[in-house]
Amino acid sequence: MNIWIVNHYAIPPNMGGLVRHYYFSKYLQKKGHNVKIFTSSKIHNTDINMIKDRSLYKEEIEDGVEYTFVKSRDYKGNGMDRVINMMDLPFKTWKAMKLFYERQKPDVIYTSSPDLFVAFFALRFGRKYKIPVVVEVRDLWPESIVEYNRMSRKNPIIQVLYQLEKWIYKKADQLIFTMEGGKDYICDKGWEKEINLSKVNHVNNGVDLEEFDENQKIYQITDRDLEDDNYFKVLYMGSIRMVNNLRLLLKAAEELKRRKISNIKILVYGDGTEKEALQKEAEKLDVNMYFKGRVKKKYIPYILTKADVNLINLQNSNLEKYGCSWNKLFEYMASGKPVASNVKMGYDLIDRYKCGISREIHSEQEYADLLVELSSMDRENYIRMCENSRKAGEEYDYSVLTDKILEVIEKAMKSKRP
Repeated sequence: MNIWIVNHYAIPPNMGGLVRHYYFSKYLQKKGHNVKIFTSSKIHNTDINMIKDRSLYKEEIEDGVEYTFVKSRDYKGNGMDRVINMMDLPFKTWKAMKLFYERQKPDVIYTSSPDLFVAFFALRFGRKYKIPVVVEVRDLWPESIVEYNRMSRKNPIIQVLYQLEKWIYKKADQLIFTMEGGKDYICDKGWEKEINLSKVNHVNNGVDLEEFDENQKIYQITDRDLEDDNYFKVLYMGSIRMVNNLRLLLKAAEELKRRKISNIKILVYGDGTEKEALQKEAEKLDVNMYFKGRVKKKYIPYILTKADVNLINLQNSNLEKYGCSWNKLFEYMASGKPVASNVKMGYDLIDRYKCGISREIHSEQEYADLLVELSSMDRENYIRMCENSRKAGEEYDYSVLTDKILEVIEKAMKSKRP
């Protein structure tokens, strides 16, 4: 089968962390399929642009997977340059796909949001050339803009985006939601009469266990805080932005200090717009919370396995009821350590697999209570959570999830047959 994956943010593993489609490509190739990824030449959250000249596209083999980087505008942050990048890339992607279509027609197009514009153009391309299209939803966009940026649902731009979203869901041959409550979302929007719910599928994010275990053994770092077994180590890995709500975690660290609890150490790995301010505040308050900066992906397995508990930290929002699709959750599970979350999700995987504690946290006092509870857990219960965590990770191995993707692709192709 000849499969095209179209995703604005399909970043190779050696350049960033948005690697879902790299792993699907890797395992689809192992099953004998040909895969080509179309993505932006501007690598999100980096200063890298793969195309420096006027070329429309550039083909590269990255980590054994074929990428077609399509020329796109540089940007930083979420300003106007990024908006122009999002509006311009779909047109150029169409041109690139048309050139490759003339050489070899794909059997299926598998496109992924949250960029609705690229998904829209990929879907239009498929309809024009009678190619089945699978649309994947990794972020409920624009709903997440409304939730996290406090925009009104009545805003004319948001209204247009909702209509675009609905049209995409309606016209896709098959839909994949990474969060389990995709059907709930469609029904909550009142779209169930226009969108066939039987074509809605769920395939969450995951982890490549083979790679995780290999990297854990090979790529290790020296970090005094990480190695110190005199402390109970609570670890957060990921972005440090407003939506990640790490200020609440900092307040919890301050609350622990007020209680004279000194055996809990909070380690934060990652970067983002909030990091510098939070780090300065933590140093000023002299609390047991340490910011370690961004690390290369290959070191993450070792770091996670050295923690006592790995932490999910987010702002509360109405999106939680539809389920979670955090990449980090499955790496946390693979580490074989308990997972703690300050939000309670619908379809909660932490509760389902009994691999940690998932709890609604509204104050630093409640957060401090949770951290103390975790650090005081009896050994038998702790070991059971560790074992459950690893077993859960095995169910979300990308080699397993790829079979689910193939099932959806085959359903899309069947729906197009005369």
